[in-house]
Amino acid sequence: MESFAIIPGPSRALWVFFAVILVILVAAALVLVATVRGARVSRFELSDAGLRLRGDLYGRMIPADSLRGGAARIVDLASSPELQPRWRTMGTAFPGYRAGWFRLRNGEKALVYLTETRRTVYVPTRKGYSVMLTPQRPERFLERLRSVAPSD
Repeated sequence: MESFAIIPGPSRALWVFFAVILVILVAAALVLVATVRGARVSRFELSDAGLRLRGDLYGRMIPADSLRGGAARIVDLASSPELQPRWRTMGTAFPGYRAGWFRLRNGEKALVYLTETRRTVYVPTRKGYSVMLTPQRPERFLERLRSVAPSD
């Protein structure tokens, strides 16, 4: 019997392929870490300037004059199914944590930061979307929101 080895292929192409795969895996791991971190450390800061969402990829500042504090309310999503996030358009949805842009069952666009559904603060804005949050003290959050942005 006589054995013949294969002519070695170009190793550069394999290394490029592995490098691309490695970059994709590292990027995915970083997004996952940011998401898990966001579920634990996200903050909602109210000031006279407005509402600042901090802690993950979707954070932003929403000016006070864009918030409709008078129309904001605490909702239980089980009894208000029209406000349940239905379609994720750009965000994260893990068990116990949803963040990012969603379409609600009623078709409304919403920026969501939810870790539970029984005591969700629903805040409509004048920018064509609403904000849905689960702060630790929803009643106090709503009270402060109404002092920052009192109008409907």
